[in-house]
Amino acid sequence: MRIVFFALLAALAGCASTPSQTPSPERFAALVAAPDRAAADRVTDVRRKPAETLAFIGVQPGWVALDVSAARGYTTELIARAVGPGGKVYAQSPPRRATPAPAPAQPEGASAPPAPNASTTPPAPTLAERAARPAGANIVIVSRPFEDPAPPEVSAGALDLVTLMFNYHDFGHMGVDRASVNRAVFKALKPGGVYVIADHSGRAGTGISEAGTLHRVEEDFVKREVEAAGFRLAARGDYMRNPADPRDRNTPEPPMPKDEFVLKFVKPAR
Repeated sequence: MRIVFFALLAALAGCASTPSQTPSPERFAALVAAPDRAAADRVTDVRRKPAETLAFIGVQPGWVALDVSAARGYTTELIARAVGPGGKVYAQSPPRRATPAPAPAQPEGASAPPAPNASTTPPAPTLAERAARPAGANIVIVSRPFEDPAPPEVSAGALDLVTLMFNYHDFGHMGVDRASVNRAVFKALKPGGVYVIADHSGRAGTGISEAGTLHRVEEDFVKREVEAAGFRLAARGDYMRNPADPRDRNTPEPPMPKDEFVLKFVKPAR
């Protein structure tokens, strides 16, 4: 009995020595304000609200993450800064095809095209350029299909976080098997791991049918598909909402920010 008692005390002491950290909005704001971030990323920040996104996700130092459809790595770099040198971010892009797939109207991490004769900033860094810089030393670039995005070393219950930012709708017109994507993400996450999807909001009842034209997807459609893989919806982020957007065009008329949603799913603990 004495042995059991002291073993219980030791276990409790071990838990107390490694408390979970409460995500700090000030910390995320400081990461976004880092002076070594690219000028093009700061332009993108205006519409992408990165400090709010990192806070909504609740990114912790030391996490291992996967950024699906990383493109030029805008989100990848932000997560790399947030998880710190003790963490790691796998940045997934699909293998190159002999015949290129249709390009998204607004690639992840790109800024809106400038008006004619307007002053421009240098283009955003490529993913390889980000990974070569000190802030991206914990980025691992992977080339894998969307349907199996996690590399073997983290493909089974090793990830804390998976992000898919503003590209779920593209899976609709690219012919990607979304059910396979969501199942693979579920398998790769730890119990309690987080899957975050952001996208351009489509009108009720349109599903993913306007992916190739308006580059939008219905929020509840995404929710249903992801929950079908076993996930539980944990939170909705409303910080990029615009109820005035009629959602009937790719670019709203009159000009205004697009209505955009952010969904945070959790893999239930077993």
